[in-house]
Amino acid sequence: MRAPLSIVIPTLDAQAALPGCAAALMEGLEAGLIREVIVSDGGSGDGTRAVADAIGAIWVEGAASRGGQLRRGVAAAQAPWLLILHADTQLAPGWAEAVGEHLAQGDGRAGYFRLAFDRGGWRAAWVAGWANLRARLAGLPYGDQGLLIRAELYEGVGGYPDIPLMEDVALARRLRGQLVALPVTARTSAARYVAEGWFWRGRRNLWCLLRYLAGADPHALARSYRPSSRRS
Repeated sequence: MRAPLSIVIPTLDAQAALPGCAAALMEGLEAGLIREVIVSDGGSGDGTRAVADAIGAIWVEGAASRGGQLRRGVAAAQAPWLLILHADTQLAPGWAEAVGEHLAQGDGRAGYFRLAFDRGGWRAAWVAGWANLRARLAGLPYGDQGLLIRAELYEGVGGYPDIPLMEDVALARRLRGQLVALPVTARTSAARYVAEGWFWRGRRNLWCLLRYLAGADPHALARSYRPSSRRS
């Protein structure tokens, strides 16, 4: 039987982050879960392509738009299950066992992971706690929490919209009632929070979410959210 899982990782200048993400995936390869790793790039100007080649990933490239990158990456996937991960996120040891059990249960629901940050002390714990609470109560996990989903279910709800921001929230809203938290931590980079300040970054994220839920154009939100930054 062929491995059931395609890993899809959107990247943009992710040379520094991608090796750690890939290293954490090794236990899934050893467990026979991973059929392929797909790196969907948005025009990196660093050594992201070299890292992707070194880990044996399938390379997909196109315009920089996370929703569009994810759509292209998923379109290249061959396995019946998809695991979407950000390049600066690393799954904790034991994830392969938890994912394998979820697949074996056969209920077909999509799954996401508990968010944690790689630094930041109590501020990081507070922000992660809020994110995990929002995911559990409102059914709105962010992309930093990863997404495990059947390819059939993904297609059935229309997949990621080709938008530069809030693509993760848009898909989560389509998956209401079909999302479950998995007992695994996804540890993501706190670099942007450290650079901008935990309070101000968290406040901006929440304001952006509220504006999107109120009907704001994701393209306009992206321009105001990160006018000159690049993200992996």
